[in-house]
Amino acid sequence: MTEEEKQTSTGVDDLTLLGANETTYPTSPSEARMETFANTHPERDYWITFDCPEFTSICPITGQPDFGHITIRYIADRHCIESKALKLYLFSYRNHGAFHEAVVNRILDDIVAACAPRQATVTGVFRPRGGIAITVEASL
Repeated sequence: MTEEEKQTSTGVDDLTLLGANETTYPTSPSEARMETFANTHPERDYWITFDCPEFTSICPITGQPDFGHITIRYIADRHCIESKALKLYLFSYRNHGAFHEAVVNRILDDIVAACAPRQATVTGVFRPRGGIAITVEASL
């Protein structure tokens, strides 16, 4: 199989964010596009982990920034999440007001909607505010 045939069969040609000359940053998670490509080893269970130590969102009550560390782990079925699309998706929370619990569960829901993984876990470890750190974990 030629490189061009591999790209076509894996859906790489359908990716619009990766390699784009200009990056447009989404202003909310609803505006962000979670792009995927075909899993080249769908017969095998293997974990894919994204580690995002510089996650930010906004407290929906105070408007103050919240800082956290998001880890996404999943076993792909037919599709994998493209990392630049995920980066832009996570960036879209920067000005989005939501509680930590809602953020983690929404990320899991959006991962599931985008690629229908066999298993998935999203963990958010948020920095202390008011003396209390919060860790939220949601799984499928």
